[in-house]
Amino acid sequence: MLTRKQHKLLLFIDSHLKQTGFSPSFDEMKEAMGLRSKSGIHRLISGLEERGFLRRHHHRARALEVIHLPEIMPASETLPANVVRGDFSRPQTAALKIPLYGRIAAGLPIEAMAETDTFLDIPKDMVGSGDYYALEVTGDSMIEAGIMDGDHVIIRRTEDAENGQIVVALIDNSEVTLKRLRRKGNTIALEPANPRYETRIVPAERLHIQGRLAGLIRQYH
Repeated sequence: MLTRKQHKLLLFIDSHLKQTGFSPSFDEMKEAMGLRSKSGIHRLISGLEERGFLRRHHHRARALEVIHLPEIMPASETLPANVVRGDFSRPQTAALKIPLYGRIAAGLPIEAMAETDTFLDIPKDMVGSGDYYALEVTGDSMIEAGIMDGDHVIIRRTEDAENGQIVVALIDNSEVTLKRLRRKGNTIALEPANPRYETRIVPAERLHIQGRLAGLIRQYH
């Protein structure tokens, strides 16, 4: 069983992960929940962990993983108003096959790879409508966004992105990199998520957006 607040927070985290590919900050969760302090968020997250709905990766900042979502409670059932039913069985979901375009540097740009005969199977409910492809991350410049060396990032193919979104950026039609985008007049800043790396400023006409981050898959060995 989940309380209404636990349920609301779980849905917010799940939505944020699907939209951005990384976990919301405690400030974002506090604002979404209408709480005054972060301690309330810590308690809610701990409760979700204990019930098996959420996994927290303690060795990384802002790294939460939604294990599964609670089922919708039938109207015929009567439970306390602040409780929703949780189903601990994980339903099987159809797989979607998307092209894997090789490696992308999350540190220094590398030559773009557009041809492949390799594909990656992902859960169909992980993404929405649109065209998607996958890239393997090399480097650690996006580590504070929860993107690690060896991760597979799921990219929604698009030429548009809003400020603050993580994008695949093609520079001078030859280099590609994964960074957070900020528009500044006629230039675009490509921001890393690691203080060891510098922000790269590129004239807008030299840069083409090839997609934005939609999800992430990590394998544990």
